[in-house]
Amino acid sequence: MNLRTLKLEDAPLMLEWMHDRDVTADLKADFASKTLEDAEAFINHSIQMLDGNTDRSGNSDVHLAIVSDEDEYMGTVSLKHITETDAEFGITVRKVAMSHGYSWYGMKAIIDKAFEEYGLESVYWCVSRENERAVRFYDKHNFHEAYDIPKSVLNRYEGMDNLKWYSVLKGDEIDVRDTVAGCKIVRIKTIPTVNAGELSFFEATKEIPFEIKRIYYITKVPEGVRRGFHAHKKLKQLLFCPYGRIQLVLENKYGREEVELSDPSVGVVIEEPTWREMLWLQKDSVLCVAASDFYEVEDYIRDYNEFKDFINDEVKN
Repeated sequence: MNLRTLKLEDAPLMLEWMHDRDVTADLKADFASKTLEDAEAFINHSIQMLDGNTDRSGNSDVHLAIVSDEDEYMGTVSLKHITETDAEFGITVRKVAMSHGYSWYGMKAIIDKAFEEYGLESVYWCVSRENERAVRFYDKHNFHEAYDIPKSVLNRYEGMDNLKWYSVLKGDEIDVRDTVAGCKIVRIKTIPTVNAGELSFFEATKEIPFEIKRIYYITKVPEGVRRGFHAHKKLKQLLFCPYGRIQLVLENKYGREEVELSDPSVGVVIEEPTWREMLWLQKDSVLCVAASDFYEVEDYIRDYNEFKDFINDEVKN
């Protein structure tokens, strides 16, 4: 799969999805009336946009083709109404491309481009709540529902009700694995507001599978310093990084793995004896921990060899 500039030879396949009711049923525009000439005009316009031109309203849009390894056009992914800080995301793929990873690839690639190439701070979009396929897709990939959408954005959708808005901010991780060394990686509930940051929260025994009795945080650590070097016999914890970048190294009976914590909405739940080491990748990064019990020195294992013996005994039993 790749992203590339749209080409005129993509027009017939673009027209294919425009006339496919299964694809366009919940989309805003009237695609059924489009012609091959309309598709070609859109492609020519998108090429002009990439050359640095703007449309009559002064907006700069980016439309790219999602293609197969054989360079067959599979759909179009867009950044629209681009400003210095944000843009609206859009994507449409042909029916033959659905459920084959093209939508996810195109979305991730264009969002990466928005943050890394165009230097934007946020990307937002909306779908009809009746578009169950799209809502299921975005919810499955843990995108946050956005609120307090600017009026200037809502005006583009005047007359359309029951919309569900999403947003992703620069620094958010959008391709998070499920586990690290057998420990569950969790998405902390997060509510973004376009151009006004995010609010994240979690509740004991709901998102977090234990009662919280203690919360602590580690701050003012220089870059390159390692901390941790211990395990717990019974304590359960949620670890997350609300600011900065921290590499978390975990080892238990499932093996030894590492994961970078850099998104405030992503955390790791440790529920069994696990050796942990934390490397500060950025000065003044913050590590927060929610724990299932009060501080007990007897629960710590601070010697690595003792830890190995402890988990070996657990496996045998």
